[in-house]
Formats: sequence, C-alpha cells, structure tokens
Amino acid sequence: MGRFGDGRLEHQELPTGAGDDIKIDASYAKGDTKNVISTSAASPSFAMFGGSSRPGAYQSFGFGATTDGVYLPAIAGGTGDIKLTEAYGVRGAFNHNWDPYWSSSLFGSYSAVRYNGAIGDLTSAKGQYCAVYATSTGAKSADYSCNPDFNIAQLGFVTRWTPVKNLTFSGEVLWVHLDQKFTGAATLAASAPKPTTVYEYRDQDAVSLQLRVQRNF
Repeated sequence: MGRFGDGRLEHQELPTGAGDDIKIDASYAKGDTKNVISTSAASPSFAMFGGSSRPGAYQSFGFGATTDGVYLPAIAGGTGDIKLTEAYGVRGAFNHNWDPYWSSSLFGSYSAVRYNGAIGDLTSAKGQYCAVYATSTGAKSADYSCNPDFNIAQLGFVTRWTPVKNLTFSGEVLWVHLDQKFTGAATLAASAPKPTTVYEYRDQDAVSLQLRVQRNF
C-alpha cells in the first residue's frame, strides 16, 4: 500500500539478471497520513469481516481509521484543537526479467497508524477518538477495549507476459493482513448487506487473485 516517493533507493543491473531492480522506500508523517497510506484518490480506511467462534457473535470485524487528526470540541469535553495522528511505513519490490517476454515481481509493504495518548485522556488523540466511538456503538462486552491504532501489511507476487510490444498479460496474487487493536465485541450498525448485530473485534486477512490484460495505444 502506498507509493514510491522521496527517499527511494534504486539499484540497476543486479547479478540476478539484466534489467532487474530493487526499490525500497520508508516514510513518516504527522498529520499527513496520505504520505504513508494512500491510493490515487485518498487515504483509505479499512473495514474487513471474517468468521467468529465467539458465542453470540454474528461475525468478526476489523477496521482501521486512516485519519490526519482527531477533533473534539471543548463543549463535548475535548480541547478544541486538532490532535494529529502519526503514521509510518516501508515498501519494497524486486523485479526479475526471465527473458524479453516474461518478468515477475515480488512486492510488499508494512504501515502503521498511531493515535497518541491514552484511553480516557480527553486531551489526547486516542482518548478523544474512543470517547466519540463509544457513543456511536451499541452494547459492548465485558472484555471490550478501544484502541484505534492499527497496522496493515501486504505481500504480493505478479508475473507478466508481453508477447508483443504494448500488450501485456499478467496474474497477481496479493495477501493483506489487518492488525487492529480493539478487543472484545460490540453491537455495530454495519453497512449493508451486513445486519446490525454483535461483532467480535479481530485481526483480518484477505487473499486476492487478479488477472489482467493491458493494451497500450
């Protein structure tokens, strides 16, 4: 997740083959999370569902709110200023050319978003976030705890075949792991088609396969 930008390291002509290359970059941001976690349009938040063995839970749920800051007005018990969130990440990729027609890449990333402070401390980002979140959720389990910090990791592999110039066939496998920090369970008003019911907070994994044909003109 993210993009290669300032601080990128590139090495050409590796011993693995002509034209092979490695790209690595690391980034840190405070109040500008898109510089660490981004798509072409915005900073994405994550919401993933999975199975659950917890009695009474409909499914498990993991989410990560990607924000630049948290604001809670003084009238609601906050400080009335923006508490900036922090984010850091590292990304890397290795590309190998098998021959003039075939190439493969192994790529991955690890990013983290942190809300500084402590639960219950309304002068901090974490305390303000959890105070607002508590009012938007239903009944909570006895072991429920709020912590909006999260990590997101990705690992992928893609192989490309270019039989003629400007025509490429590719197949990509991607694994995504969401390491969220909430515990317990709560009644959530989930987006359709998910019902409003009890969900267990749990880390989530997803695997995807993408087949693509690209023709450049």
